[in-house]
Amino acid sequence: MPFIPHTESEIRDMLDVIGVDSIDDLFDEIPKDLRAQALSLVPEGINEMEIGRVMTERANKDGLYVNFIGGGAYEHHIPAVVWELTTRGEFYSAYTPYQAEASQGTLQLLYEFQTMMARLTGLEVSNASLYDGASALAEAVLAAVRAKKKATKVLIPSTIAPVYRQVVNTIVRNQGIELIDLSFSEVGGHTPVEIVSQQTTDDVAALVVPQPNYFGVLEDVDALTDWAHDHGLLVIGLVNPIAMALLKPPGRWGKQGADIAVGEGQPVGVPLSSGGPYFGFMCCKQKLIRQMPGRIVGRTVDTEGRPGFTLTLQAREQHIRRSKATSNICTNQGLMVTAATIYMALLGPDGLRRVALQCHANTKRLLNSLAKIEGVKKLFDRPFFHEGVLQLTQDPTAILKALEAQGIVGGIDLSRHYPQLGDSMLVCATETRTDTEINNYGIHLERIMSRRRLDPPCAQKVAGKG
Repeated sequence: MPFIPHTESEIRDMLDVIGVDSIDDLFDEIPKDLRAQALSLVPEGINEMEIGRVMTERANKDGLYVNFIGGGAYEHHIPAVVWELTTRGEFYSAYTPYQAEASQGTLQLLYEFQTMMARLTGLEVSNASLYDGASALAEAVLAAVRAKKKATKVLIPSTIAPVYRQVVNTIVRNQGIELIDLSFSEVGGHTPVEIVSQQTTDDVAALVVPQPNYFGVLEDVDALTDWAHDHGLLVIGLVNPIAMALLKPPGRWGKQGADIAVGEGQPVGVPLSSGGPYFGFMCCKQKLIRQMPGRIVGRTVDTEGRPGFTLTLQAREQHIRRSKATSNICTNQGLMVTAATIYMALLGPDGLRRVALQCHANTKRLLNSLAKIEGVKKLFDRPFFHEGVLQLTQDPTAILKALEAQGIVGGIDLSRHYPQLGDSMLVCATETRTDTEINNYGIHLERIMSRRRLDPPCAQKVAGKG
């Protein structure tokens, strides 16, 4: 909290009323040998002005950069009203709404969020959030395996973000679930049906379909969805919520639509902040609602016929007892969901669509501009959204470091996770990037690559030794 209002005298008065000498006496039932000792490495407290100065100095060390990184976390414009309302006390300090009679405001907001996400994904039901997009995908895998009962394998394309695949594997590997990696076309950057059809469907519960995928490439979602359903598999769509304002929603993929849709909610109203916070969302068909983890808010009427909202379909044990829970990762990122709901309500369908169109236009402008530079080319030939892959004739790690020195966070080096793509990097431009910033990126990249061609690193090292 930014301000704690209790003075020492007020604390003393409260202790006197309840009849104890100190706050420590309130915890006297805890054995002394179990209590935490003094924090010897933590410095003495300082006043508000001093701590403000320290935090400002540390924040300034990060610098101010023009951001061209995506890869699952995106810099979007968030209108000031979003967090002005989100941080009101009613939302900022709201507890889990188990007691419906005391939580109607929070419950209605969560219900509105579920409604928005169901409409955005074209599916019938939504939960009220999960921890993040990666764990939401893991939850979808677990739900699919529960629904298919004896099936214990899931097909997962390598065009899904590496960190997502790592998280899913960490969560499901000790539950006897096998993830089968699918390769991708090095021409299109997508996972064609021809590659998927090479896999056996014995004991397979589901196929995961990203849209767009980690490379920004659009997958052939209709063909993949129909193939999966024709072979008795469930379909899990991994989607970007901003993209869903422009692209066909998972509920309309193929003849029957995807069965589950999950993703990261950060793009809709949550700022980037040193690795978080995030929140995951999950939507599904009505028939799978009993497999859905997390909180689900329903609309009902009371004994007098007045409308109201309450947690539904799940007992409280779903959230607090491991042995009774559908899932042990049911964290409700309530504050982030609040911001997302306000953001989506403020922009509306037309506003979200315009944001998506501007993101695509800026990414297209960025890729076309950078591809004109000698030694740079666009790698894939399929439609894309939000980001794209560039192949370089030089080491992208060194190029990105040189760009950073110019105040530009230029992209993600793909060589670690996708060595088959050679010297390549993933770049992104949201609606926040201006023509000037895109032009400056091109100017600096061209100059850096030109200098390195004329004075390659090996020559620099030899000259330095001489």
